[in-house]
Amino acid sequence: MKTLKFLLIFLVIGMLSVTSKAQNVDEILNKHAEAIGGLENWAKIKTMKMDMVMKMQGMEIPIVATQVNCTAMRTDITAMGMSGYSIITKTNGWNFMPFQGQTKPEPITEDMLKSSQDELCVLDKLLRYKEAGDKVEYLGTDDVDGTECLKMKLSDTTGKESTYFLDAESYLLIKKTVKVTVNGQVIENSASMGNYQKQDEGIIVAMNVKTGGGEMEIKKITINPEVDEKIFSLPN
Repeated sequence: MKTLKFLLIFLVIGMLSVTSKAQNVDEILNKHAEAIGGLENWAKIKTMKMDMVMKMQGMEIPIVATQVNCTAMRTDITAMGMSGYSIITKTNGWNFMPFQGQTKPEPITEDMLKSSQDELCVLDKLLRYKEAGDKVEYLGTDDVDGTECLKMKLSDTTGKESTYFLDAESYLLIKKTVKVTVNGQVIENSASMGNYQKQDEGIIVAMNVKTGGGEMEIKKITINPEVDEKIFSLPN
């Protein structure tokens, strides 16, 4: 009888622990959503255009990203007097980078297409994990360049792992690492975010993103511009 009572207590404690952990994840993500303007404001975004500058190797490269939420994205790049672009849709993707020696648009690999799908949505997958069938874990706190952060791990249905570091005070994302498989190899990319600014529709966006390859500065964000979806198809 004592053994049965012990097992019941153990099960109850275990259930409470799981429930508490789930609540912690949801509470943290709710505060993160509020910090970036609220999910109701992000839901108003159908299209978005970002004018940016990539700073790398002493150069400033103009970039314009045009997006139809969760449907398609086109990134236009101007470098060394040449213009290139990258197109991603739910089913296809192409790159045309003449400054890298390409003479015509080339389809991206299946791995790249799969790993790029998250980028089609304006709202990060961390706040869409339930509808996507993914898993999020709270891994405790960690230090990022002197800032105490809440560490969240997202494992999606494709096997990709993303780790998010949210400022423990502001609940804003200040760092993100992603592990993806490209051509059979696991690659980890990391980015740091800062200079958050409020935009139209009340959303709050990081205007500065630093990666190992350089620094991206967003100069202007246009919310819900008219977008001709022909730009996401290859020209004849």
